[in-house]
Amino acid sequence: MTLPRRLRGGRWLRPLGLGLWGAVLLQSGISGRLDLLLRAVFHPLVWISGVVLVVVALLELVGGGGAAPTPRQRTVLLVGVVVAIAVLLVPPRPSFADLAANRDRELLDEPGLNFVVPPGQRSLTEWVRLLRSQPDPKLHAGDPVRISGFVLPVPGDRPQLARLRVRCCLVDATPVGLPVLWPPGRPLPKADQWLELRGVMDTERFDGQTRSVIRAESVREIPRPARPLEP
Repeated sequence: MTLPRRLRGGRWLRPLGLGLWGAVLLQSGISGRLDLLLRAVFHPLVWISGVVLVVVALLELVGGGGAAPTPRQRTVLLVGVVVAIAVLLVPPRPSFADLAANRDRELLDEPGLNFVVPPGQRSLTEWVRLLRSQPDPKLHAGDPVRISGFVLPVPGDRPQLARLRVRCCLVDATPVGLPVLWPPGRPLPKADQWLELRGVMDTERFDGQTRSVIRAESVREIPRPARPLEP
């Protein structure tokens, strides 16, 4: 009995779907797209899952694909195949700004703060932790700042510079951001732009309260980092 004959009745759909989704996982790792979706510590699980799916697909293909699916199962399998092909051809490009706008802006469990790091070497996330642990804005006025992040529009306020923190992946992502006094005479940056910002920490009155704000002296557009998610 030839292989095509054994795979009649839609038996080829299941191994094809498994193989395509395995290819999606492997392509995500090869292309670096995993860095946009998942913390690096979990990447080996994706690689292993992709290999397992491809191997299972080959075994089912050689074995004839199992029992013929019902018409309803065939429709579901066909949809899965089409979606997998679409993901391979047109990879998703997540918008960090859109994602952050729909998440609570609360920090995850706090690691210990490192006060030894000079102000000019603190990351955006370290600045956010520090300002929340020492909320008096005057304590840090005049400190040099050099950070990078993506532009996050904030309703009723100027765009902020932000990062996404994750425990595992984008599903549990938490945005953290800092208000910025952008250089005068220049248009405000667009959402999702990645910028490197240099300036000093300052204070301003906003919504009836004094808050810390970065007075930007230099703003430079940069490529999105290879690993934009922060633990």
